[in-house]
Amino acid sequence: MNKIAIAIHGGAGQNSEFIEANYDAYLEGLKAALEQGYALLQKGSSALDVVEATVRILEDNPLFNAGKGSALNSNGKVEMDAAIMDGKSHAAGAVSMVTQVKNPISLARKVMSNTKHVHIAGYGALELAKLNQLELMPEDYFIVERQINDLKEEKSYGHGTVGCVALDASGHLASATSTGGISNSLPGRVGDSCMIGAGCYANTQCASSCTGDGELIIINVIAHRVALLMELKGMPLQAACDNVIRNIDNPINGDVGMISVDVDGNIGFSFNCDRMHRAGIDHSGNMVVDIYEKGSMLRPDK
Repeated sequence: MNKIAIAIHGGAGQNSEFIEANYDAYLEGLKAALEQGYALLQKGSSALDVVEATVRILEDNPLFNAGKGSALNSNGKVEMDAAIMDGKSHAAGAVSMVTQVKNPISLARKVMSNTKHVHIAGYGALELAKLNQLELMPEDYFIVERQINDLKEEKSYGHGTVGCVALDASGHLASATSTGGISNSLPGRVGDSCMIGAGCYANTQCASSCTGDGELIIINVIAHRVALLMELKGMPLQAACDNVIRNIDNPINGDVGMISVDVDGNIGFSFNCDRMHRAGIDHSGNMVVDIYEKGSMLRPDK
């Protein structure tokens, strides 16, 4: 089999009592999603199919801030964003201000495959979901207690935007990112997760997905910058990720993180904050699953 690799994230930012109390559950959720995505790669699934399927798993896990478990805006409503990109064709699809759609990442995929557009928002996104018979859920499905508490306490963050990047056996790369946004945001606020080049990007050399302070990721065009550093400066993947996230000469004054995979099956993780929920399996079959700075390398079940 040719080289395959996969990496996922479940958000980056400051630590919290909730994360510490649910540490094991977060690791279990990351590992389960990772192993299911890796199994698909082993079976020969395309990178594009794998990143969509893996992000769907994370969207269905209420611990993460995407799909079920999304953050609530200042009106107590859920508005979700998502994007997906195929590195081979450069095709991409994105949605924002999404309501009712159980898995926004699959709606982003429909934008890419079934329309001539790249990004559709709000009521138009919902109409497209209905047209494509995607599963819809009532508003209360998405709302969980921790997000209600965050809104009551007027916290302006969310636990765990999700993303996945993958390299398939054909040498193709893909990226997908999905989020419930940030708690107590203004209605209609759109973050980086649905913006191609900022929170999500893939080409023939690498695929990246970002998480953290969305406004900073947008203005720094983080996911695309990694690809440019690799192409124009010849940087290896991890060095390019660190250059963008931890550049001491041009620091990003906020909490950001990213995952990335290159065409050789190397995976990169970089973040400048307390934690980034992350997991990956590289071209050699080495697995990492962790939240805080120091990771441990494991071997996946064969």
